[in-house]
Amino acid sequence: MQEKGTISIHTENIFPIIKKFLYSDHEIFLRELVSNAVDATQKLKKLASLGEFNGELGDLKIEVSFDKKNKTITVSDKGLGMTGDEIKKYINQIAFSGAAEFVEKFKDKADAKDIIGKFGLGFYSAFMVSDKVELISKSFKEGTQAARWECDGSTEFELTEAKKERRGTDVILHVNKDSEEFLDEYRLKGILEKYCKFLPVEIKFGTKEESVEDGVDADNKPKYKSITVDRIINNTNPIWAKAPSELKDEDYLKFYKELYPFTEDPLFWIHLNVDYPFSLTGVLYFPKIKNDFEIQRNKIQLYSRQVFITDEVKDVVPDFLMLLHGVLDSPDIPLNVSRSYLQSDANVKKISQHITKKVADKLVDMFIKDRKEFEKKWDDISVFVRYGMISDEKFYDKAKEFSLLKNVDAQYFTLKEYEDKVKPNQTDKDKSVVYLYTTDAGKQHSFIEAAKAKAYDVLLLDGVLDSHFISNLEQKLEKTQLKRVDSDIIDKLIAKDEKIASVLSTSEEELVKGIFEKAINNKNMSLAIESLSPDDFPVTITMSEWMRRMKDMARTGGNGGFGFMGAMPDNYNVAINGNHQIIQKILKAEAEEQKLKLAKQAYDLALLSQSMLTGAELTNFIKRSVDLVS
Repeated sequence: MQEKGTISIHTENIFPIIKKFLYSDHEIFLRELVSNAVDATQKLKKLASLGEFNGELGDLKIEVSFDKKNKTITVSDKGLGMTGDEIKKYINQIAFSGAAEFVEKFKDKADAKDIIGKFGLGFYSAFMVSDKVELISKSFKEGTQAARWECDGSTEFELTEAKKERRGTDVILHVNKDSEEFLDEYRLKGILEKYCKFLPVEIKFGTKEESVEDGVDADNKPKYKSITVDRIINNTNPIWAKAPSELKDEDYLKFYKELYPFTEDPLFWIHLNVDYPFSLTGVLYFPKIKNDFEIQRNKIQLYSRQVFITDEVKDVVPDFLMLLHGVLDSPDIPLNVSRSYLQSDANVKKISQHITKKVADKLVDMFIKDRKEFEKKWDDISVFVRYGMISDEKFYDKAKEFSLLKNVDAQYFTLKEYEDKVKPNQTDKDKSVVYLYTTDAGKQHSFIEAAKAKAYDVLLLDGVLDSHFISNLEQKLEKTQLKRVDSDIIDKLIAKDEKIASVLSTSEEELVKGIFEKAINNKNMSLAIESLSPDDFPVTITMSEWMRRMKDMARTGGNGGFGFMGAMPDNYNVAINGNHQIIQKILKAEAEEQKLKLAKQAYDLALLSQSMLTGAELTNFIKRSVDLVS
């Protein structure tokens, strides 16, 4: 048998197009060829299980090798193999049946990766790195002749008989000058480990020497000998391909370390196993992240039938779960997939929704089964949950049952429990329930203590997302406001009908205000005389809840158009407690200088309580304090 022919194609040559559009991903040629070899092997195993192949399956390893001297890379399988006629049919005709459609559809587009496979061009990715490709194949069918196909990347091919004893296919790439980087052991091994690490058929890449025991010597000590063993680069049965009932915790932890060496153990994991209405398997791990919100994307790997596709899974996994680690595998997602496909495909949307549901179900189950254990994990997982509640309405509806609020005394409450706790005492005169919170319990300690003195509870909301979460809660909770504990004096934060009488006359109030304005001399400070308890601080400095919230949101980037807030100067409210004894001392002081010194001292104490006194102002305060004590 000898045949020469021209590949039937009614448009420009397909090979330069493949090279042009796929140049940035030219390493995928190896993934494509190995995947084809796996398919041929799996199909043979299927035929054997159905009784349509009665021969010995034998060693089914796929072998990848290279010859640096002759500049070749070879991928060999022992699968179905092909006859000469089948080569003509599958390599020439099917591969190019979609070529014209491809050219028209993708010639002006940058994102053309999904042509591979979709148009039957997987095999032809070999031409991205080759001057010539040889294919030698022998069918599993008895009495068939082996065949050799050769093509140099033009539209011409040559098909001849070949000598090949065993069934299967060898694809030999004659690597071009521009692609000699692939004639390197570490480069090829890296590609195989990236794309083929979990393929279901063993992939052999070279051999290695191992030392094994070989009896004992005259002193009864073990002897060793060296043997040559195949170097298998893949795990053919990863845990996501197994039933959860077969696995123990240590199996999941071992696999996690295999994926992410040198990382801390995950908190827990979810094993996904769906057959309908789409096929999906995988394991998602919850890592410990706390308030470190640097989203490390590319931590979830996407596979199709155990072949690596991508680690850019934004359109498959809901955004708030991009913090998770692990693997997803779905044959419903094509091996060669474009971003536009992921964004528009109905199955992908269903997968995303299902993952959200499974995560919510897992968290509900953990909360119900062992609340104490759930509370221990809460500080680590709260960022996942709150991000989800902010960004996904359906997730919020489930999460509100197990989402926890933590107060400064390290007590945890569900949303309903917390409402029941504070409603009796923290409802203001307008019938709104006020949740007080702190973003820094150390810096805001004096304000927390002022709240506790009135038997108010204070939440700890110091997470990187909590400024957004606070706004989200106010939208969801009926007649509820959240106010930072240092955003006003406590009597104004939760305004009641009770009023404390002022000991100052109107003229005295004006006099005191004038003294403080002169002592402070800062246009960003708005002064007011307040009638407070004599036990409250003489001066309290606060920033309004609105102003603080806008600045917090500007810092975290989700400012909703309030980016200008980050550049604005800080404006504060200064509440002067007209009923405090220091105010009486200021009024009674004879010298103007003494009045100003006392006022400045009271003001600096307020700055100090807010960690706002620094530099020369702090030095002057210390000197003044020494003088006053002396």
